[in-house]
Amino acid sequence: MAQTIPMPLPYQSPFMTRRIPEGDDRERDLCGLCGHIFYENPKPIVGAVCTFEGRYLLCRRGIAPQKGFWAVPGGFMELGETSEQGAMREVWEEACARIRIDALLALYNLPQIGHVHLVYRAEMIGPEYGVGPESEEVALFDWDDIPWEHLAYPHVAWSLHHHRSLIGHKDFAPRGIPSEPMQEPSAFKAAAECPAP
Repeated sequence: MAQTIPMPLPYQSPFMTRRIPEGDDRERDLCGLCGHIFYENPKPIVGAVCTFEGRYLLCRRGIAPQKGFWAVPGGFMELGETSEQGAMREVWEEACARIRIDALLALYNLPQIGHVHLVYRAEMIGPEYGVGPESEEVALFDWDDIPWEHLAYPHVAWSLHHHRSLIGHKDFAPRGIPSEPMQEPSAFKAAAECPAP
């Protein structure tokens, strides 16, 4: 049986070079001995906006980055799983909740940090949830009680707003990064209270 020798990571190899490989159009890290190319690709992140009886499931992050801030359950995909399976796994790991995925809610491309976020719309199968090992706290929030000022990332607010705007819609294209900043719910409430011109 042939022995498999693990390939060192680029930063571990004294023979690593950075150049444009033949037939390519950008610089890559290559092994100077065998020519192996170490591709750096975007990381797919999966998650879900989960609801139960109109309330939103959020997790207070128990790990860095953004420890102590609230987010929808989500994280990096693992090898051997579909994006839907990854989203369901992340919800279970972070919030101990079982979900039924309805549709792909949003696709957020963040090339500046090398991430692609796939966020699903999901219903919790029951009211049960708990605190997973990566969470400090897990809770169901009514829309007006969501801790908007303490959300971990912009995409959390985007996905919550996208979910709310699509309640009752079945066929829709996944949403992307908003072209204009989203207003906070308090701004919507204040606008609704102002008399029409």
